[in-house]
Amino acid sequence: MKAVDFLKMPDRIETEIYVEMNDKERKIYDKFGKDHVLPEEKVVGLNAATVQGKLLQMANGFVYNEDGAAVPIHEHKIEALKELIEAAQGRPVLVYYSFVEDKERILNAIPEARELKGSREVSAWNAGKIPVLIAHPASAGHGLNLQEGGNILVWYGLPWSLEQYSQANARLYRQGQKNTVYVYHILTKDTHDSDVLNALKKKNITQEALLKALKAR
Repeated sequence: MKAVDFLKMPDRIETEIYVEMNDKERKIYDKFGKDHVLPEEKVVGLNAATVQGKLLQMANGFVYNEDGAAVPIHEHKIEALKELIEAAQGRPVLVYYSFVEDKERILNAIPEARELKGSREVSAWNAGKIPVLIAHPASAGHGLNLQEGGNILVWYGLPWSLEQYSQANARLYRQGQKNTVYVYHILTKDTHDSDVLNALKKKNITQEALLKALKAR
């Protein structure tokens, strides 16, 4: 049974915010999607799953090369996140990221952001002392009550796991939340971001589904 079926739950509004690569950035994305290699940047996709992961990294604005270094691609998602935080007008914002480089980029671009590490951040968030809290969905799943600290949630990057996605949303969208919950998905247009979100909505998020989407492009 789902909580929404038998508990009084707040309203929930979901919004998709699309950013778009410029011609140069799109060329990099499309070239790697076709050839599975970027020789100058030392980026190689050895199999379909690796290619899928690196295309999702590019959608977020970077890609890890063979040395483990993050090669920058664009800043569009960072700029969209800044605009959302500004539009929140001081209301706390919870942000979920996918990759370590996402976290580093967000922390560098938004000085007031803090990473969720443990109970100290949970208490500070619920007390209204953290304007922007960032977390990985794998570390903010079951058992954390964050609904007292805010009602605005942003997905900077989406997980492959439906359970992670659902449980991460449930940190704010849960019994005890007194306000409408706003869930924003920042997506890079015409990338695998949309494939992941569509699979999540259809509740069939599996590696097989994403690999199928990759082969269809």
